[in-house]
Amino acid sequence: MQERGIVSAAAQEEERQFEASLRPRKLADFTGQAKLKENLAIAIEAARRRGDAMDHVLLYGPPGLGKTTLASIISVELDTAFEQTSGPILQKKLDLTGVLSQIRARQVFFIDEIHRLMPDIEEMLYAALEDFRIDILIGAGPGARTHSLPIPRFTAIGATTRQGLVSAPLRGRFGLVLRLNHYTVEELTQIAMRSASLLDVSIEQPGAQEIARRSRGTPRIANRLLRRVRDYAQVRADGRVTEQIAKTALDLLEVDRFGLDELDQKIMLTILEKYSGGPVGLNTIAASIDEEPDTIEEVYEPYLLQMGFLDRTPRGRVATDRAFEYFGLPRKMRDNPQSTLF
Repeated sequence: MQERGIVSAAAQEEERQFEASLRPRKLADFTGQAKLKENLAIAIEAARRRGDAMDHVLLYGPPGLGKTTLASIISVELDTAFEQTSGPILQKKLDLTGVLSQIRARQVFFIDEIHRLMPDIEEMLYAALEDFRIDILIGAGPGARTHSLPIPRFTAIGATTRQGLVSAPLRGRFGLVLRLNHYTVEELTQIAMRSASLLDVSIEQPGAQEIARRSRGTPRIANRLLRRVRDYAQVRADGRVTEQIAKTALDLLEVDRFGLDELDQKIMLTILEKYSGGPVGLNTIAASIDEEPDTIEEVYEPYLLQMGFLDRTPRGRVATDRAFEYFGLPRKMRDNPQSTLF
């Protein structure tokens, strides 16, 4: 068991290093998210001209869209130090105090999974974000007193996949609240071509497009699929990634032509077959496939909505005509729909 844990940890670290090697370092090199980039570019330039720290930034959206990458880019563009942590790591007030007491002027402090901060640590963070101070409790009981330690002005960047779980007081302390959306096939094709160039992989445009189509609108998945297709091309072909090589490799990996995985298909087939296309409630879908409602809503639904397979209505989730066509089911199933709203 221990050996398997070591292998798993090593594999995860290798994956992180692989992803890091492909990340752009400048805002101009970051593909997609045009409005978000424009807002960031203005804020960065304004901070540079003032010679001051940039406003705090909250980035939210599905996983794998580039929140960590953007945090690093902001640090590079501001020419400042970069400190990274995550909500689950900060377990005690002392953990946050240790980081903030070492912070430098204009530094970028990145907190991933910020929605998972402990309540007492979140309250401590309020003063740091708004008043640039750390409140330290000295002593205990009736004789206890609070000592405020000033800290330099810095830029906090929070990242979350669950914006609804970020409390209103914490969210209100971020000057910029920006959403990352799923990427288009064209944008993912550019990302795949760029990554292939960095990995020294010979790839044709149609091959990159095929990878992009199956990447669920997510650059992280596009880069992982590129890596697998590269391996296939090197072992089973001449090393060049063509459209046919990409299709064969991805079919072998059982990656759906729209990037739908097993759970995506279970969700859609449950709605289409068991509930005749809906409307059906989120909790009912979750119970039917033995999955958490939050996972379905935050991880899987956004892509299904983007692909046009699913609609959210006041009465529940409804499969679209496109979903019926894609899964090869007759539309007449909708004639007598079962409706479950819970």
